[in-house]
Amino acid sequence: MPTPLEALHSTFGYHDFRGRQAEVIDRVMAGQHTLAVMPTGAGKSLTYQIPALCRPGTALVVSPLIALMHDQVRSAAAAGIKAAALTSADDNRDETMRRFRDGDLDLLYVAPERASTDGFRMMLDRAPPLALIAIDEAHCVSEWGHDFRPDYRLLRPLLDSYRDIPRLALTATADRHTRADILAQLGIPDDGLILAGFDRPNIRYAIAPRDGIGKQIAAVVADTPGPGIIYAPTRDGTERIAAALAKSGRPVRTYHAGLDASIRAANQKAFVTSEDMVMVATIAFGMGIDKPDVRFVIHAGLPKSIEAYYQETGRAGRDGDPAIAQLFWGAEDFARARHRIETDTEESRRAGERQRLNGLGALVEAGNCRRAILLRHFGETPPSACGNCDNCLNPPASVDATEVARKFLSAVYRTGERFGVGHVAEVLAGRTSERISALGHDRLSVYGIANDDEQALIRPVARLLLANDALRPDEHGGLGLGPAARAILRGEESVPLVMQPKRAPRSRKNAQDYPHDPLFEALRECRRELAKSQGVPPYVIFHDATLREMAALKPRSRSELATISGVGERKLDAYGEAFLAVVRGG
Repeated sequence: MPTPLEALHSTFGYHDFRGRQAEVIDRVMAGQHTLAVMPTGAGKSLTYQIPALCRPGTALVVSPLIALMHDQVRSAAAAGIKAAALTSADDNRDETMRRFRDGDLDLLYVAPERASTDGFRMMLDRAPPLALIAIDEAHCVSEWGHDFRPDYRLLRPLLDSYRDIPRLALTATADRHTRADILAQLGIPDDGLILAGFDRPNIRYAIAPRDGIGKQIAAVVADTPGPGIIYAPTRDGTERIAAALAKSGRPVRTYHAGLDASIRAANQKAFVTSEDMVMVATIAFGMGIDKPDVRFVIHAGLPKSIEAYYQETGRAGRDGDPAIAQLFWGAEDFARARHRIETDTEESRRAGERQRLNGLGALVEAGNCRRAILLRHFGETPPSACGNCDNCLNPPASVDATEVARKFLSAVYRTGERFGVGHVAEVLAGRTSERISALGHDRLSVYGIANDDEQALIRPVARLLLANDALRPDEHGGLGLGPAARAILRGEESVPLVMQPKRAPRSRKNAQDYPHDPLFEALRECRRELAKSQGVPPYVIFHDATLREMAALKPRSRSELATISGVGERKLDAYGEAFLAVVRGG
């Protein structure tokens, strides 16, 4: 059997492990149970693929989605790894089971629903010993995680039936409480936790209030070449955004539960193989996508939690190249979320959900480094500034809006807690209208008490008060006082307001991070043709980083090409001559 470093070089074409990969692999090779928390793009799959090649037996990989399993099987096969998936969508199940029993597989992917059945356990008992058991997306095992799936809890009997087989739990998204729960649920000792960090330095985080969402999204898409994902809160929202973007000429597809399954599958396949498509989707899309070259992720509404936001934005820039995560939010997002917590959430979970929503509020309202807030949420101690988020690149001003907030809340109360922002703002400004006169609101003590400077702050202050639960809307859009209003009105809480800076002209830096190189473009075209002929996404053949290194070093022989990072033995044999011909011709 090869050593891990030999397998890394010969199979994947890499010369050294990254981050804490080697530490995780060493534990698995030693037969120890491990939980590895590694950021997306840090090479989690290598931590079970390498031991699968270096330990006798087949590695069993539990994964939550069929599409994700198929992507991983395809990528593994391209590198020369013998991999298969045992799912309801595969018509070669008998062949896969035979190969597994014959010891002809390095990796076998299964869903947790199948892995926890008695029939699957019986199949394992009749097969050669396992090399390891990997549990991908392990945060799904925890009720404290943002994506709890009960089927993951049923894996423990399977794991305990094979106590001597190393188990490796993997996730990119787990706070301190969730990590502790994963360890307990999967029977992993506390010293088996390897925390590789959460920072994704190549992602630029930006957050802004919604203000003409169609134009805001179009601007980001126009300035960011390459594939991208836009998350919309509703099915109708996905269709509206997609229709607007399609007019620009950019290829656009949609993905949501209202589409026929065959259409969803076709749209997903088109996106995975594309080098410039935009997918507009609900949050149902993404976990099953192992696409490394996504250049941007846009949220058109508030995500469910910071954990969900981190995971969803983490689908950008998995290849390590620059990527953008843009969130647009509105006060109504917070109002809907609070209503959902109070009406649709079990009482035992409401406190935790309120805490998560408050954490999102702190993130979107912040005037300091976004990345630092994210990393502190996961228990890290980052620098105070990252240099790659909107607030670090274009620091916003902050004003004390406490007095404006008190005046607004007073006006909401004195007008009867049944009018929207516009009417309350007119009362505060002292506007004259038939409606204000008929209601007698021109005789209230709050009539005309806001000066010109304060009037300019009313709408952003109202948005902030809604986000902080000092205001609550009714079903007709009228505003009432929320629980947080009392402390503000009594002068016990201040209201700092971050002023959004004016949108500076974009330098299109993202498009120019890598200067135009004719040889690089020729290599991409070669990759595109090979991918088309083999029916695989271009990134399965080589990542852009590998092609850039080829263009820079211009290898002229197989031995020189073999030194390029990402060129393993299988890919050298399969594609080497085609790419060498492009280099020689360039």
